[in-house]
Amino acid sequence: MTILIVLVCILLLVLLITWGKINSFLSFLVVSMLAGWLLGMPRDKIVNSVEHGIGDVLGSLSIVICVGAMLGKLVAESGAAQVIAGSLQKKFGEKYIQWAIMFTGFIVGLPLFFDVSFVLMVPLVFSVVYQYKLPAVYIGIPMMAAISVTHGFLPPHPAPVALVSAFHANMGVTLLFGITIAVPAIVLAGPVFSKTLKNIKATPLQTFLPKHIPDEKMPGTANSFITSLLPVLLIMFFTLLTFAGTRNGKTNSILLFWGNPVVVMIVSLAVATYSLGLRQGRHIKEIMEHYADAVKDISMILLVIAGAGGLKQVFVDSGISTQLAGALHALSINPLVLGWVVSAVIRVCVGSATVAGLTTAGMIAPMIAQEHINPNLMVLSVGAGSLMFSHVNDGGFWMFKEYFNITVKETFLSWSLMETIISVMGLAGVLILNSIF
Repeated sequence: MTILIVLVCILLLVLLITWGKINSFLSFLVVSMLAGWLLGMPRDKIVNSVEHGIGDVLGSLSIVICVGAMLGKLVAESGAAQVIAGSLQKKFGEKYIQWAIMFTGFIVGLPLFFDVSFVLMVPLVFSVVYQYKLPAVYIGIPMMAAISVTHGFLPPHPAPVALVSAFHANMGVTLLFGITIAVPAIVLAGPVFSKTLKNIKATPLQTFLPKHIPDEKMPGTANSFITSLLPVLLIMFFTLLTFAGTRNGKTNSILLFWGNPVVVMIVSLAVATYSLGLRQGRHIKEIMEHYADAVKDISMILLVIAGAGGLKQVFVDSGISTQLAGALHALSINPLVLGWVVSAVIRVCVGSATVAGLTTAGMIAPMIAQEHINPNLMVLSVGAGSLMFSHVNDGGFWMFKEYFNITVKETFLSWSLMETIISVMGLAGVLILNSIF
C-alpha cells in the first residue's frame, strides 16, 4: 500500500506539471502535502516536514547556485567562454569535444559535491554549445555522467565515505575499485548514450550565452581558464591540504573554512569581478547589472529544487525508506545484489542518493560479516543503487531540466536513462570484480 501511495503521488506530480501545466513549485507543494496525509503523518507535522525539506535544500544550495550563476554570466559576457570554447576546439577538435567535457567533469567531480560541480560546469558546457552550434543535451550528458558517478561511487563524497565507515571498508581499495567501475560506466552513459539524444531540442538559459567579442577585447586564455575554474582549483587545493592531515585543530578549522564551497564561490566571484570585469575595462555598475540578471534567470530553478526537497523530506519523515528496506531485506538473493536493490528502490521512492545509501547501510551492514562479503564492493553496490532512475522527486532531475530548458519527457529520456545506465553498469562492474577477487 505504501509503495502504491508513493507511485500515485509521483504520477500526480507528473500530470500536474505536464498535463495540467501547473507551475512546478506549486505542484511540488500540493503533492508534498497530499503525500504526507496519505502516508499517515500527523497533520501538524506535514507542513513542518515540507518547510524543513525546502529549508535544507535552499540553505545548502542557494548561495552556491546564485553566486555560480553570477560567475557563469560574467564568464559569458566577458568573452572568457568564447576563449575556452575556442581552446577546447583547437585541442580536441569538434569530433572529440564530448570527451574533453567528460574528462573535465570527472576531474572536477572528484573533490566537489554534485550540485557544486553541476553549477560550475554548466557555463563551460553552454559555451561550447553556443559557440559550435552543437546539441546541448548531447554535449551535457557526458559531463553529467562523469560528475554523477563520482557522487555515487567515489570517496571523498559524503555517501561513499559514510558507507566505507558503516561497512568497515578500506577507503583506498574502495576508491581504486570505484575508478575501475566508473570509467566504463561513464563512457557508456556519456558519449555512447548521448548519440541517441541529438534530436532533443534544448534551449539553455540565455544567461550563459557567450557574447561575440572582438579578439582584441577578450581576456587571455590563461585568465579565462583559471578564473572560470578557480572554484574547482581552490576546493581541490584545500581538499588535498585537509587529506594531507594535520593534528592542529586551529589549522584544520582554517582549511575547512576556506575550503567551504560557499567561501570558495565568493572568493572566486571577487577574483572574476576584477580579472574578467574591471581589468577588462568594464564599470562596476555594468558588472553588478550582469549579476542581477543572472539571479533573475535562475530564481525559478531554486524554487523547483526546493520543492523537490520538500517532497523528499515528507518521504523521509514518513518512514517509508525504512519500511521499504525492511521488506526487501527479507528477500533471499546475493547480498551484493540485495544491497543494490534496496538502495535503488529507496532512491526511486525518496529521491535522494545520499538518503538511499545511508538507509541501506543500516540494513545491510550486519550481513557483511555473516556472508563474508567484500565490504569495498558492497560500498560500490549500494552507491550504484543509490543513483538508479533519478526522476521527479530528485533535485538533480529538476536542475538538469531547468538549466537545459527541456520538457519533463525529454528529461526522462536523457537524464533519467543516463542515471539508470550508470546504476546498472555499476552493479555489473561490482559482480565482475566479485568474481575476480
